[in-house]
Amino acid sequence: MCFKMGMCLKIKDSYSFKKWPVEYSWDEDSKSSGGSSNNDKSDSSHKHTLLGVATAAQDGETQKVKISTLHHMKRASGIWIRYTFAHTIGRWLLYPGSICLFNKVPLKLLVNGRTRLMEDFHGKRAKLVACDGNKIDTMFVDRRGKSCGKLGTRLVISCEGNGSFYEVGCFVTPLKAGYSVLGWNHPGFGRSSGKPYPQNDINAMDVVLRYATHRLKFSLEDIVIYGYSLGSYTATWAAMSYPELGALVLDASFDSLLPLVTKLVTKQVRKLVLQTVKENFNLNVADMLCHYQGPVLLIRRTFDEITTTQFNLETHLPMIQTNRANELLFQILRCRYPNIISGVEDVVHQLLTADCPRVEHFIYYHFYRVDDNWCIDQLKTYLSILGRKAEFPWKVGSDLTSARKKHMALFLAKKHLKNVDITHGRTLPPEDFELPWKL
Repeated sequence: MCFKMGMCLKIKDSYSFKKWPVEYSWDEDSKSSGGSSNNDKSDSSHKHTLLGVATAAQDGETQKVKISTLHHMKRASGIWIRYTFAHTIGRWLLYPGSICLFNKVPLKLLVNGRTRLMEDFHGKRAKLVACDGNKIDTMFVDRRGKSCGKLGTRLVISCEGNGSFYEVGCFVTPLKAGYSVLGWNHPGFGRSSGKPYPQNDINAMDVVLRYATHRLKFSLEDIVIYGYSLGSYTATWAAMSYPELGALVLDASFDSLLPLVTKLVTKQVRKLVLQTVKENFNLNVADMLCHYQGPVLLIRRTFDEITTTQFNLETHLPMIQTNRANELLFQILRCRYPNIISGVEDVVHQLLTADCPRVEHFIYYHFYRVDDNWCIDQLKTYLSILGRKAEFPWKVGSDLTSARKKHMALFLAKKHLKNVDITHGRTLPPEDFELPWKL
C-alpha cells in the first residue's frame, strides 16, 4: 500500500511540474551580462590520442611513425571503459541525489518542503530552460521591501550539494537569516530534468543567474553565491564567469575531487578511478576561485568527515589539518597576496591546526600578538594608493619584516575562513551564515 501511494505521489508531482509553464529561457534576453557555457577544450587532445599516425622530428626531418593496431585498440578501449564507468557507477556515486534507489530524501518530504516554502514564505516556483534543453526547477523567496530591511535587498543563490535539494537543503540557511533566496535543483534532482554532469550543472547555473538578473531584477553586485559541498563547483564557476557578483560563500567545500577520491579507493583501482575523474569530473574549484576578484568566505566544518582526508586513529574524528578547505584558503592567499604569504605559510598552517577556538585565540592574540587595526591600516593605505578598482594580485607586503608578514598572513587567513563545529551533513545554522569580509 505504501509503495503504491509513493508511486502515485511521484507520478502526480512529476505530472504537475511538466504542466508548469516555462518562466524563463536562457536565450530570452540577448543582452546578457557575461557567463557563457564552457566549451570542452579536450576534444582536440582526444582526437590526437586516437590518431593512427604520429609525427616526430629527428635530425631535422619529419618522419611518420605508425602506431601499432594493438596499441591503438588498447588506448581506445581504455577511454571507452573510463567513459562507461563515469556515466554509470561514477555518476551514481558522485550525484546520489539523482538516483531514486540511493536517495535518502523521501519524495513526500520534498513535496512538503516545497509546499511550506510556497505557503509560509510566499515562495515562487519557476521552471527555467537551460541552453541544453534541461528544465530546471527553482524556488524564489523575495524579501525586498519586507521587514528584513537591508538583508532582503541581497539575493543569495544557493547551490546544493550532491545529495540535497532546495526543498530541504542549504536553501533554508540564508532564508532563515533574512535574505532573499533563489534555489535550484541540479539536473536530474527533484523535478529538474536531465542528468547531473559538470557541463549540465554549469548550464543550469548560467540560466539561474540570467533569470535572477533579467527577470527578478537583481543587480550582479547584490547577488551572493552560496555553494555547499559539491555545489561549490557551480558557485565558483559563476563567480569566475560573472566577475561583478557581490560575494561568494563556500561551505564544506574542497579544492579538487582527486584527494577526496584517493582516500576512498583501493590501490588496485586507484589509477582507473583517478583518470576517470580527471577526464569526466574535473571539478577544479581551486583553479576557478583564483579568477574571482570579489569577497570570499570559506566555511570550514571542524567535524567534516567528507572533505577531510585523514582521521585520528584513537578518536576516529576528522583531522582538521587535512580539511581541503585549508588548501582553498592557501589558493586565495597565494593568488591575492603573494608577497605576504610567501615564506610564512607554516604560520598559517599552525593556525589551521588549532582544534578549538581557545587554542586558535591563543595562537593569534597571545603567541603572535596580531594587531588587527594595524593590518587594516596597512591594507587601506595600499588600496588608497592604487584606487578602489585595484585588482588582485596585490604587491602589498614586499617591504614588511618577517614578523609583520606573519601578522598580516594570520589576519587575512582569519578574515577569509570561518570555523563551524558541525559535521558535513548538518544544515548550517542561520546564525553562522554571514557575508564575506570586505576592506
